[in-house]
Amino acid sequence: MTPPRILVVDDEPAILRSVERVLSPPYHVVCTHSPKEAVGLADTFEPDLVILDIRMPEMDGFELMGRIRAAQSDLEIILMTGSVRELDAQLTRALREKAFYFLQKPFDREVLQTLVGRCLDLRRLEKENQRHLKRLEQELAEARAFQQSMLPPEQGWVGGISIAARYQPSAELGGDFYDYVAVGQDGGTLLVADVSGHGASAAMLTGVVKSAFHSASAEGYEPLCIVARVANGIQTFSFDRFITLICVRISASQSLLEYVNAGHPPGILWGAGRDPTLMEATGPLISPALLNSSWKQETLRFRSQDRLLLFTDGIEDVDGDRGYFGLGGIVREVTQNPEGGACLLDRILSSVREFTGGRRIHDDLTLLTADRGSTEVLSQDKAQATNRAAY
Repeated sequence: MTPPRILVVDDEPAILRSVERVLSPPYHVVCTHSPKEAVGLADTFEPDLVILDIRMPEMDGFELMGRIRAAQSDLEIILMTGSVRELDAQLTRALREKAFYFLQKPFDREVLQTLVGRCLDLRRLEKENQRHLKRLEQELAEARAFQQSMLPPEQGWVGGISIAARYQPSAELGGDFYDYVAVGQDGGTLLVADVSGHGASAAMLTGVVKSAFHSASAEGYEPLCIVARVANGIQTFSFDRFITLICVRISASQSLLEYVNAGHPPGILWGAGRDPTLMEATGPLISPALLNSSWKQETLRFRSQDRLLLFTDGIEDVDGDRGYFGLGGIVREVTQNPEGGACLLDRILSSVREFTGGRRIHDDLTLLTADRGSTEVLSQDKAQATNRAAY
């Protein structure tokens, strides 16, 4: 193991010999009487600690400290002085310029050894903390990339239904999730979920939701079966964990929409000659604390040129000078942008940011819209549609 390196700078040869004798071994000590030489040594020797005299002829210790730290900002420095003049002023300046310690000569052997040992121990711990933090940041980046990889593309087609989505996490690992999959030749199932909290535990819950969603292929991705699978999948989690979600299955040939809303903000359905309809909750949120919960599956007409918007409560709960953006703000955007699609989602997010007045948004923002265009549009677009049944 390489011993810690200490650079000592003092214009008095006796002090240099004394410090070297006290500190080596166990440390690797290099001494110089020249402050100018010390600048070069600090670069080549790469010391863990520098001990400087304040009063030297070429430049004083404060100037030398500034030059050394310009190249190595995290280097610890102990200042020494044999002068009793302006001692308080020198001490004050040493504290202001963040020297590790201020030592008066002649120094006590044990004091110097203890001081250097303490300084190097703190430096070692700081380096370990930096390595640990770097490792955590790398692992977090990998987890974030993995979580992002669980999401489908922001633009897609399922059974001739145009899908657009937006996902903006408020933290490195968010708690929102969306997905969609084709069902047969003319339909698809869509899901938007919001799990409690953020971070690794939230990422685990979103993984449960995704697994439950895609394991429901045997039931034709029926919303009620998907919700039941999610509820079963989180039974091993603690009671303070919960999930809200809305799951929608659309059949274009039958012009039907089936959905289950498990304690989630309402979906919004609208179209030509049709005022926005709210798809309210059909059962409670999903939690291990609610073992005997049940949900109802509702059915609505989903006609040609109808559109659907699903979102998480982060959109509603954004606060500004006028209170909360709220469901009313979302419905207003739908009414003003009835064409739907990605343009509607971007417009909602833009309005939300404007509404905050620059405040930080503390929750994830997730939106998904589905658009069943006219028969003519569908016939033109089917050749370009991306069927995601194999996703």
